[in-house]
Amino acid sequence: MNTNSLDIVIIGLSISSSWGNGHATTYRSLVKGLHQEGHQVHFLERDIKWYAAHRDLKSTPYCRLNFYKSPGELMETYHKLVRDADLVIVGSYLKDGVDIGEWVTGTARGVTAFYDIDTPVTLSKLKQKDYEYISPGLIPAYNMYLSFTGGSVPGRLEETYKSPMARPLYCSVDPDLYYPEEQPEKWQLGYLGTYSHDRQAALKALLLDVAEERPEDAFVVAGPQYPPDIDWPGNVSRMKHLPPGKHCRFYNRQRFTLNVTRHAMIDAGFSPSVRLFEAAACAVPVISDAWDGLETFFEPDREILIATSTNDVTEYLESCSDGERDQIGRRAREKILGEHSSRVRARQLVRYIGEFENVAV
Repeated sequence: MNTNSLDIVIIGLSISSSWGNGHATTYRSLVKGLHQEGHQVHFLERDIKWYAAHRDLKSTPYCRLNFYKSPGELMETYHKLVRDADLVIVGSYLKDGVDIGEWVTGTARGVTAFYDIDTPVTLSKLKQKDYEYISPGLIPAYNMYLSFTGGSVPGRLEETYKSPMARPLYCSVDPDLYYPEEQPEKWQLGYLGTYSHDRQAALKALLLDVAEERPEDAFVVAGPQYPPDIDWPGNVSRMKHLPPGKHCRFYNRQRFTLNVTRHAMIDAGFSPSVRLFEAAACAVPVISDAWDGLETFFEPDREILIATSTNDVTEYLESCSDGERDQIGRRAREKILGEHSSRVRARQLVRYIGEFENVAV
C-alpha cells in the first residue's frame, strides 16, 4: 500500500455538528491533517435530526461529506467505497455501530480500524455487557483499535479483548484555528464544556466557588445542557453554545482557562480532552484538575497548572505574574505544535497503518 496518498473512509458520529458533541472537532482536526498530508478522506455521517438541526459545518474542502439515513442505505450506497478504500475507520457511539462494524470488517479489502473517542466509557459498557456500538466479538475483527486513552489501556485491549493492534490516537488541534490572538482581557478564568453531572462538583470547586470568593473579578462558563437550577454567581457569565469558530477568541479573552475531566477519564488516566489541547494551542495558561498521565502531555508548573481545591485556583490567580503566565502559555503551545497538531496526528495514524502491515506480513 502506498501510504503517501491513502483513500480513507470514516464512518463517525458527526463531523457536521459540534452541538454537545466533542467528536466533531476531533474529526475535523484529523481530517484536515490527513488532507494536508496528501490523503483523500470521505466522511459518512448518519442523518440524525438532533445534529441536522444544529449543523455548523455543511461542507468542507478537506473531505467529502455524505449523509445516510439507515444502515441499509449506508451498506447499499457505499459498498464499493468501503470495499476499495485503503483504510476504513468506524467511530465510537455510532448508532447501530456493531452492525456497521461487522459489515465494514467483512467488506473492506484495506485496513479497518475502530476509533474509540470514548474509551473509558466503552470499557465500562463492555464490562456491563452493554454492546451499544462495539462488542467483544467485533474487536478482534478490526485490524486496529485506536484509543483516546493511552497508558496501559491499549495493552489491555490486546490482552483481554484480543485486538490485533491497539494504539493511542489522541485528539489533536488545528493550529490554523487555535493560536494566540491580541484580545482585550475580559475574564479571570473561564471554562468551555458541555454539562456533565460528574464534572459539576469540580467545576463548582475550581470556578464557581472561586467566583464567590472574588466578586470583583469576572468569570465565564460556556456550553450547552446545563440544568436551569444551577445557582450561578453574579460575576459568572453564561454562554449556552459556542461554535468552534468562536473558540479561539473566547480562550484569548481569558487570563486563565480551566480544564475539568469526567470521572471515567480520571479513573482511566491518560485521557486528554480536546478542550485542553485547544486552550494550550492559544497559549492561554491552563489550570487543570489532576489525573494520571497528565504529566506525560504537559510538564506541571512549566506548561500547565494543577489544582485540587478552590484555594489552589485562588492562589494561582493571586500569585502568578503576567510574565509567568506568558511563559506557561508559550511552553504549552510549543508542546501542542510539536506533538498534538492536526498534521502530527495524521502522520501518527499513517505510521500505525505501516506498523500493522509490517506485523501482518
